[in-house]
Amino acid sequence: MILATPIIEAIANALPEARLDVLVRKGNESLLIDNPHVSTLHVWDKKGGKYRNLIALLKTIRAQRYDVVINCQRFAASGLLTAFSGAPVRIGFDRNPFSALFSHKVHHDLNSGRHECERNLDLLVPLHIQGHPRPKLYTPQIELPAKPYITISPASVWFTKQWPRHKWVELIRQLPETLEVYLLGAPGDAGLCDWIKNQAERELVFNLCGRLSLTESAAFMRGAKLNVVNDSAPMHLASAVNAPVAAIFCSTVPEFGFGPLSDNSTVIQTRETLPCRPCGLHGHKTCPQQHFKCAEQIAVEQVLRLLR
Repeated sequence: MILATPIIEAIANALPEARLDVLVRKGNESLLIDNPHVSTLHVWDKKGGKYRNLIALLKTIRAQRYDVVINCQRFAASGLLTAFSGAPVRIGFDRNPFSALFSHKVHHDLNSGRHECERNLDLLVPLHIQGHPRPKLYTPQIELPAKPYITISPASVWFTKQWPRHKWVELIRQLPETLEVYLLGAPGDAGLCDWIKNQAERELVFNLCGRLSLTESAAFMRGAKLNVVNDSAPMHLASAVNAPVAAIFCSTVPEFGFGPLSDNSTVIQTRETLPCRPCGLHGHKTCPQQHFKCAEQIAVEQVLRLLR
């Protein structure tokens, strides 16, 4: 959703009088709740009756009689909604299973080396609209710490995208004492962050998991001296507010097109060439080779050098 926001900005700039509605998966509503360009948020609840809710959404979409439907995903469910939306202009990627029923198919190439934001903006070519390939979130006003601070987002949905927890502990122990450290994440990440905080045995470390919304987290990251993240959602939050970021890539590589886009951003990865890396686009629950060298070989010093 974050990487699709350049489309919203581009349409709003080119067609300021147009009504712009967005469909999001339940849980992502907060990303757009303060966006002034979005008129209506349609929410798909995939857990509480996935297909029943999908059919209900289709009826809602058809009733709106949209002129244009743009599909940023390559999955069947969104393809079905696009194909049968009733809109005369239906734009989506050629990798979508329902792309044969789109009025305009746009090629999506993961091997192009282009960022996903750029690939998403290709969907506006049939409308002769151009945009800037950086995500943008509208964030609320929050109170920030008075002292200099960094944030650390150590979690990821995929194990092989996570820098090992003992590396985070080692990093925190070597940080300057003048820096406050805030651990960010979802409520389900609180246990991991508590473990890291306790093992670090350092003052001025705070666990904010589950205490900030997504846009509040982005606002908090914007005020940090540095945000240290994995190849995961917090990296895109930082990009969306142009916050300084160090993005650690373990099993994945930025060449897939999902790297950081902040002006002050650095990719940190192993310096050694591993024949098994990358082992997949999204990551795995365990290292397929059982050694996890792509993560273990990333030195804490690589992050500390950025702070210096």
